[in-house]
Amino acid sequence: MKINDKNLSAFAVSLNGIDREGWLVKRGEINKAFQKRWFVLKGNLLFYFDKRYDKEPTGVIILEGCTIELAEDDGQFGFKIVFHGQGNRTYILVADSQDSMEQWMKALACASYDYIKLMVSELQRQLEEMEVNVPLSNEEDNASGHPVPPPRTRHNPFNRAHASGSHCRSHSIRSAPGRTDHDNYRQKYCIFLF
Repeated sequence: MKINDKNLSAFAVSLNGIDREGWLVKRGEINKAFQKRWFVLKGNLLFYFDKRYDKEPTGVIILEGCTIELAEDDGQFGFKIVFHGQGNRTYILVADSQDSMEQWMKALACASYDYIKLMVSELQRQLEEMEVNVPLSNEEDNASGHPVPPPRTRHNPFNRAHASGSHCRSHSIRSAPGRTDHDNYRQKYCIFLF
């Protein structure tokens, strides 16, 4: 893969698109001593710097084809980025707390395009499931006189309040002229896909 060093360096130090950043301790490849580095995660690129405000990264790790694992032998809050296959490198990193280690491991595990493709596939499956369960007729078009059941209430998995245990739900909105319940349902429940 050919990468323009100047463009990559400019991207690394820009303030846009930072998924996670902070200090970690990294074991060197040749010198096996641990060194404190400033890490910046942007998409599937993990940049590291000698100092926080350096103008160029010391290195970059492309997070594709790897797994994130605990490094039990390398410190209390150690974890590793393991690239599978013969001759591939394993990066050993150490955080300063259990919470920081868990947040870094989660962010790194979710950074690859393979993970994002998996999430898109799952969201598409959920959308198709919802479309099957939603009536396509308008209340005004209901000639049978039978009430049309409202769409079922679903939890938004991306709502932080729901993840902490509260029961936040989406609420129904009134149909705009010319719009079907199906259109409103899609807008209400699927807006996070766009």
